[in-house]
Amino acid sequence: MLFAQIPNLLTLLRILACPVLVLLLYERQYEAALGIFLIAGITDGLDGFIAKRFNCITALGSMLDPIADKLLIGCAYAMLALLGDIPFWLLVAVMFRDIVIIVGYLILVNMNRDVPMNPSYTSKLNTFMQICLVIAVLIQQSELLNIDHLIVFLILGVLITTVISGIQYVWYWAIRHDLETDA
Repeated sequence: MLFAQIPNLLTLLRILACPVLVLLLYERQYEAALGIFLIAGITDGLDGFIAKRFNCITALGSMLDPIADKLLIGCAYAMLALLGDIPFWLLVAVMFRDIVIIVGYLILVNMNRDVPMNPSYTSKLNTFMQICLVIAVLIQQSELLNIDHLIVFLILGVLITTVISGIQYVWYWAIRHDLETDA
């Protein structure tokens, strides 16, 4: 029975890594922050693998996992923007998209509408690019590699996939659903 809680414990560790990441970034300890971010990413993959492989999927875990992901990425983006390592407008775009999705979801649930939580390919690509950007910036700021050009490409990629995936959610949940219901 305890084994079944390992994925949830890993998710909680990822949540607990958030204030550590914030403090390390505040102190500009980029190498240590990179280590924490990578370890948190490994626990994300590991908790999902264990939950699926050993049939340990729980309602709590299904709710906590995306929250942990958003917290970790949100904390990283907020600190990197405040430190001037990524453009502040990119933080605004990423956070605004997430707020629109959360508020839209809550409104639709409140209206007793079925809201399928199936992330689109673009949304998955967006999350992947967001993670890659954090890792690239931390590598660059740690002076491990000079990857300025890659960072510019990732910033553009994050912006484009953020906008497209946000539009996709609004289209699918609001407009398309209404068209299907009226037909």
